[in-house]
Amino acid sequence: MQVWLESGTRVTGVDLVGGDDLLVDGNALYIEGKQVGRRVDVSDSAGQGMARSLAGSVEWILLDLGHWKMIPIENIIAACDGGPTKIAARIDSYEQVIGAAFALEIGVDALLVPESILETALIAKSQRKESKVIEEIPVQDDFSLSTVEVIEVKEGGVGDRVCVDLTSMMELGEGMLIGSSASSLILVHGETVASEFVPTRPFRVNAGAVHSYILMGDGSTKYLSELKMGDEVLVVSNDGLSRIATIGRTKIEKRPFILFRWRDEKNKEAGALLQQAETVRLVGATFHTISITSLKPGMELIGWSGGKGRHIGVQISAEVTEK
Repeated sequence: MQVWLESGTRVTGVDLVGGDDLLVDGNALYIEGKQVGRRVDVSDSAGQGMARSLAGSVEWILLDLGHWKMIPIENIIAACDGGPTKIAARIDSYEQVIGAAFALEIGVDALLVPESILETALIAKSQRKESKVIEEIPVQDDFSLSTVEVIEVKEGGVGDRVCVDLTSMMELGEGMLIGSSASSLILVHGETVASEFVPTRPFRVNAGAVHSYILMGDGSTKYLSELKMGDEVLVVSNDGLSRIATIGRTKIEKRPFILFRWRDEKNKEAGALLQQAETVRLVGATFHTISITSLKPGMELIGWSGGKGRHIGVQISAEVTEK
């Protein structure tokens, strides 16, 4: 992490000094006379949207913060994590220094500070170097389905269940990736299996409890409770083929749940809560469908292990534990 001094005399540990090798001219950011990025006011959602849109297209984004400090910093770190764009934050109080330096266990790439808090910024720089918080973790551009083993099945109480209805039809073998942990999801089959008791709903996945994650079309995740008409989700078939589909609506009702947990190929444990209904089906390791009401420990299911922590649905390299 770098420390930039707004103005004054360069001392050991200071990387850039304003007026000498650092210049902010309007919204343009210059280092040693070369324009390297943009200054963005992230005091509102529009500004944060602007900063996110710059991820990957500029070398540096300098964040000017409003009343909210940490959440905007975390959001932009998540948007830029793993990419070429670096983040600097203008900090004006001692209390903000450590928060910005270690946000999401990743931290900003530079702190722009006045002389009054320079010492604190230099201490944070030293702590960042010693803690080795940042790890280079390669981004997984594609995904492949894997087998998980069911380790527990039990009654899960009553709660708010979400059905995800698409504007297009699903085929046998297709469903959506759902779960309580964003890094390990299970393939929940669409309502495409015929039954003598109820008609099929081939546009629908009975996706589970409102808190659950779902994998979106752009590779991010959302909570089921956040989904809305027009959102794009990833529809995955049991052979690993995927496509993007648009949500027409979601339907939330109180229903009884079955709670089940599994262990994936990385020995990571995760779980989900799905409605206790025969029409809610998972996909077995041999590609046959299994009703949630017939699920038993020891059964093998098709799932997906992402292996990444997430912040507001975006993959980050920081360690995240979900139980």
